[in-house]
Amino acid sequence: MRLSRTLAALGVAVAVLPFLPQASASGATLGLTVLSGRPDLVSGGDALVAVTGASSTRGLRVDVDGTDRTPAFGVGPGGRVQGLLTGLRLGENVVTVRGSTGGARLTLVNHPIGGPVMSGPQIQPWACQAGARDKQCNAPTVYTFSYLPVGTAGLKVGASGLFAASLFRPYDPKSPPPTATIATTTTDTGVTVPFIVRKEVGYLDRDQYAIAALWQPGKPWTALKPQPQFNRRLVLTHGASCDTAYTTGSAPDVMNATFLAHGFVVASHALDNAGHNCNLATQAESLIMTKERVVERYGDLRWTIGSGCSGGSLVQQQVANAYPGVYQAITPQCSFTDAWSSAMQYEDYFMLLKYFQDPRRWTPGTLWTPTAIAAVLDHPNIGNPVTFTNVIPNSGDPSRSCPGVPAAQVYDKAKNPKGVKCTLQDYMVNVFGKRADGFANRPFDNTGIQYGLAGLRSGALSPAQFVDLNSHLGGLDYSGDVTAGRIVGDGIGLERAYRSGAVNSANNLDQVAIIDLRGPDPGAFHDVYRTYAMRARLLRNFGTAANQVLWRGQAPLIGDIHYADEAVLAADGWLARVAADTRKVPLAQKIREGKPGTLGDRCTDGVGQDIPSEVCDQTVVSYGTPRYAADEPRTDDVAKCQLKAMRPDDYPVTFTAGQWAALKKAFPSGVCDYSRPGVHQHGATAWLSYQDAKGTAVYGGRALGPVPTSTPLRD
Repeated sequence: MRLSRTLAALGVAVAVLPFLPQASASGATLGLTVLSGRPDLVSGGDALVAVTGASSTRGLRVDVDGTDRTPAFGVGPGGRVQGLLTGLRLGENVVTVRGSTGGARLTLVNHPIGGPVMSGPQIQPWACQAGARDKQCNAPTVYTFSYLPVGTAGLKVGASGLFAASLFRPYDPKSPPPTATIATTTTDTGVTVPFIVRKEVGYLDRDQYAIAALWQPGKPWTALKPQPQFNRRLVLTHGASCDTAYTTGSAPDVMNATFLAHGFVVASHALDNAGHNCNLATQAESLIMTKERVVERYGDLRWTIGSGCSGGSLVQQQVANAYPGVYQAITPQCSFTDAWSSAMQYEDYFMLLKYFQDPRRWTPGTLWTPTAIAAVLDHPNIGNPVTFTNVIPNSGDPSRSCPGVPAAQVYDKAKNPKGVKCTLQDYMVNVFGKRADGFANRPFDNTGIQYGLAGLRSGALSPAQFVDLNSHLGGLDYSGDVTAGRIVGDGIGLERAYRSGAVNSANNLDQVAIIDLRGPDPGAFHDVYRTYAMRARLLRNFGTAANQVLWRGQAPLIGDIHYADEAVLAADGWLARVAADTRKVPLAQKIREGKPGTLGDRCTDGVGQDIPSEVCDQTVVSYGTPRYAADEPRTDDVAKCQLKAMRPDDYPVTFTAGQWAALKKAFPSGVCDYSRPGVHQHGATAWLSYQDAKGTAVYGGRALGPVPTSTPLRD
């Protein structure tokens, strides 16, 4: 934060970290680039376009399909020639620029404002909000104003500036309050303005978005000429949990006084609230479209930072990996690496509870103590699976209640087998594809997993308990019912889980700055191990986790009540150093080497006071999962293990002949060999689209490839 302000005060030019990885023309040759997103993913008929190789509009002509659009262009922030093109038709639009130094052409592909853009055919059924003017839930944009009264600006309020939202008061531009009653703020641009905020709420991609910014009423603001308090950075806020709604929702809160005070624009979209929409493809799409809206209406961005806890952390980390460039920094709090590797723990918990809570499934004489159960869970709190499976809906059950779907339309194996299947994989059918029986391919698998293996080695489990558990645990069928046999994941679903980034292998996460915010595990399923699972993935992939900073604290789950805001400001200073680095080296190297020397791992008392790291070593303890207790690597991203033959000498105990026969029956094809990568395990393919040019589903996705660039004119 201090570095950003210093650069601005000295007039030092801070380079832009692009919205997406882009190539542009060099030297004086004219070229075209889209500032608001990829040229092939334009939405809503608008695009902010820059002319490269020009310092003014003199002698330039820009047209769209032959219609002159030159008057839309001028010199924008940072000295670039740019213009907002509006009224683009659906499909292809050819933009051409000509000047004394040549010319260039770029094709923009425009999609409906209601989507889809790249997520594929939209989920059905879908219930729009009251007052929607069409089936895509489009509605007029609503603008409201509010202000902070004198005495509240700059105040630390609760855990986050978000809690300052209650301190804002309505502001009527036609009848404003006395100026002396309105607080002021000095933003990162060095401009002091009244603390008045404009909030816009509208609908795109069939759901609600929200954008807030410091605003000077009565003064113009365009993408070419933003109001001077705008620091040209964006913070994206996110919601919590993980669920699958079939109806519109509310965008997460954007009235964060801390971020607004510094001059950030703050934005969110309902589909980036994972508790409303846990689908990676539509999360990414709505973020891309919301950012496009911000750039076109407020101005091009230097960089974007994510903020959010729990489900908000999984959105940040999985989207940053699958669609690198959407964020330049993320600040996951109460961290989840992604939805699908976390689902492995959830479904294991669900099946284990079915076993532990039903003694009828135990062999006579087998008893389970809390100590033995804890050894299987690899967690000392045996209530952890109870809270996890009760608080978070079971998205593996197709017949569960799902928001927006009338009960009569929900799948029932006997009464309504063609009903809506309310599972996450069916909600993400464009990612996973369909089986012949109508269900989506399911990437979950527990074949070969030796639950309780670590406990057997330590003596916490007897041979009889180990054998009984693994013989009787079984699996779940596609209707969510317990089966005697283990779950065999669909091969195509497993491959697509990795390809899409639904299981986040972190293979692209070296391209983003990460500050992970973590507090003690309270036994409420926000387990500390997930932070270290992400670190393990980074280390596996890159040999370093230097782009991940860990802030721990004594406040349960969140670490510290001030972390959420302070991490965004710290990430902002980090990105300022990265953007100022003009070396021709990979972005990942700039991120690692640009990290300020004052920014490192941290431990606090939970209310802002730094304390020795040894305290957090003792309190922010990383427990494990049932799969960790079965030898899964700490990366926690092996969705299906490769198998090896069972050998008696692999165990520290001697089984009876009957016990060995029972184990052989439980593992007819062998047991997990975690010395090898998982089945179909590989990194995500960046920037997948789940539709073709006609909008038809492309199950599993097609790679969009590099960002399209303009081509020189030959005439």
